[in-house]
Amino acid sequence: MTKIENIRIELAPGREIVIETGRVAKQAAGAVTVQQGEAVVLSTACSGDPRPGIDFFPLQVDYREKFSAAGIFPGGFIKREGRPSEKEVLTMRMTDRPLRPLFPKGFFDEVQIMGSLLSADGENEADVLSMLGASAALTVSDIPFDGPIGAVRIGRVDGQFIANPTHSEMKRSDIDLVYAGREGCAMMIEGSADEISEEDLRDAMAFADQVVSVQCRALKEFAQRAGKAKRQANLRLVPEDLQRAVEEYCQGKIEKACLIVGKQERMQQLNEVREEMIAALSDRFPADDGGVEPPFAAAFAEASEKTVRRLILERHERSDGRGLDELRSIECEVGVLPRPHGSALFSRGETQSMVTITLGSESDAQGYDIITGSEGAGAGRKRFILHYNFPPFSVGECGRIMGVNRREIGHGALAERSLAGMLPAEYPYTVRCVSDILGSNGSSSMASVCGTSLALMDAGVPIKKAVAGISIGMVQDEQGKRVFLTDILGSEDHYGDMDFKLAGTRDGITGFQLDLKIGGLDLEGVYQAMLKSREARRQIHDVMDACIAEPRSEISRYAPRIVAIKINPEKIGGLIGPGGKNIRAICELSGAQIDIEDDGTVKIFASSGDALDLARQEVEKVTAEAEVGKIYRGLVKSVKEFGAFVEILPGLEGLLHISEMADYRVEQVEDICKTGDYVSVKVIDIDHDRGRVRLSRKAALEEM
Repeated sequence: MTKIENIRIELAPGREIVIETGRVAKQAAGAVTVQQGEAVVLSTACSGDPRPGIDFFPLQVDYREKFSAAGIFPGGFIKREGRPSEKEVLTMRMTDRPLRPLFPKGFFDEVQIMGSLLSADGENEADVLSMLGASAALTVSDIPFDGPIGAVRIGRVDGQFIANPTHSEMKRSDIDLVYAGREGCAMMIEGSADEISEEDLRDAMAFADQVVSVQCRALKEFAQRAGKAKRQANLRLVPEDLQRAVEEYCQGKIEKACLIVGKQERMQQLNEVREEMIAALSDRFPADDGGVEPPFAAAFAEASEKTVRRLILERHERSDGRGLDELRSIECEVGVLPRPHGSALFSRGETQSMVTITLGSESDAQGYDIITGSEGAGAGRKRFILHYNFPPFSVGECGRIMGVNRREIGHGALAERSLAGMLPAEYPYTVRCVSDILGSNGSSSMASVCGTSLALMDAGVPIKKAVAGISIGMVQDEQGKRVFLTDILGSEDHYGDMDFKLAGTRDGITGFQLDLKIGGLDLEGVYQAMLKSREARRQIHDVMDACIAEPRSEISRYAPRIVAIKINPEKIGGLIGPGGKNIRAICELSGAQIDIEDDGTVKIFASSGDALDLARQEVEKVTAEAEVGKIYRGLVKSVKEFGAFVEILPGLEGLLHISEMADYRVEQVEDICKTGDYVSVKVIDIDHDRGRVRLSRKAALEEM
């Protein structure tokens, strides 16, 4: 029987993480449960033999949140979880990125990591627990892995950093940083912030590193007690003689091709060099007895990588001839499409994003089920949405047109959180932004940030400030010499060691994402990259401001109109009417759409200004309240000896006493008015406790 082992990692007094192995999932290569509070995640790691002919590392990371973990039913007709939610996909990506660089080069075994939320307490977030669990499962397994890593979320409330804050604490935090790394160096960061400085983000990462260092030391000790011996990795490396022959044949040829400025021309020339190389060396390196060709492509890719990196490190030469800190040419246009409610075209070099804006009502908000989050379990609604599309033609290729992939979801989420904080809190519209990448050669997600900021202003959305984004790359050799690159190309991302995306206003950072292909980067290096990003964003802001400096004063004539008014919550029932009769009648009469909230907020949504005005008038007729001193034209509903009851607003009657009917003595009420007559009256008193309204015709006549 497997012995049950656990470790406890204290994050703060009264807040700890418990990692346990040996109780469940005993047939997996590595399996742990990770618990904080009453949130529990199961993480497993398994491996299998490599697939025949595979030439890449097939790491598969999965994460699922089951509604049973929170004691609720899934929404919809079929009471079973379906495709992964956006949050689950983002958790998979955050788990994959810091782990992938820590597997041996040439290791092509199947590796599958699965995270499952078993218990959700509504306060402790599970995504970082799953990330930590994946590291722990790999560490205690026999799978070759140069870990462990730690993972933590950092918030800041009232100036104090908090490790793995609760959802209640995160509502008051100005930083949402997810950090994964090893002792003293970062592997991955992801998150958003409320216009913080580079120094604030650096300090948050330093605080995170303290927590991660404790986690890493604890996991190493845990592996000594409960882990399996690592098996010998079966590596598929390019034979040294083949690699040497390829590099000798391609000497000078690859360098010449890599320095061609245009991406398509550069790729075509590299392909020609590769085909010539294969033809020249095929006799010397024939296929084996099974007909398997030597790994010429892998050898050529490695030679290309060495060339690009050498040019950057030794000669500071980039493929397109730019300086290390130089941005590509930027062009901005707004209002490029006639019918969308807002549009913009942002081009940076060969990267191009076309962004369109659609404005809608409250009912157009994205509904989704929540298992654990700041809103609590149940149903949530999202009123700012940014979708990112990356069609194959954007890189000049053919490809299958399928559903949205993980990369598209991740890039859209990064751009969305970078901009979400710039919308007014009480903005009545639902806003959908769509970034279609029309050309890509590096950092299309940051082009989406810039393009969306421009398009929102073109749509007349009153964003607080413009947001710009850029990616910083890096190449580092084995001796630690490193060179940072501003506005990286696709090849510099592919062959380089870092892709650090930072977005923000002129006043601070709003979104960030760091990916590394090496085993970590010291925090000083991360900070230096942040400073380079800040300078580059300032230049981008200047170009964007020259195109459109502030939101348009009016929305597009094709955009629907919306207005929000406040009514007495007690009037909601009367506005809706029995079975929705009243509200339905107003909608049919005006053609408007009306949403009513429990606090008395009524949002009227119409396709034209006339329809909006008509709907507003009808709503106010039903919900308006009498005001002392105001004159109304009322309908006499009934006559008594002492006066008449006059309806001054729909459903609201007041007493017009006989003494208030004229400035002389009135003998009979009928001398002044009869049932069905209209009279002008002034409200002279309201008894709110008894719901009584006193009216005066005499006072109204004095003012008329």
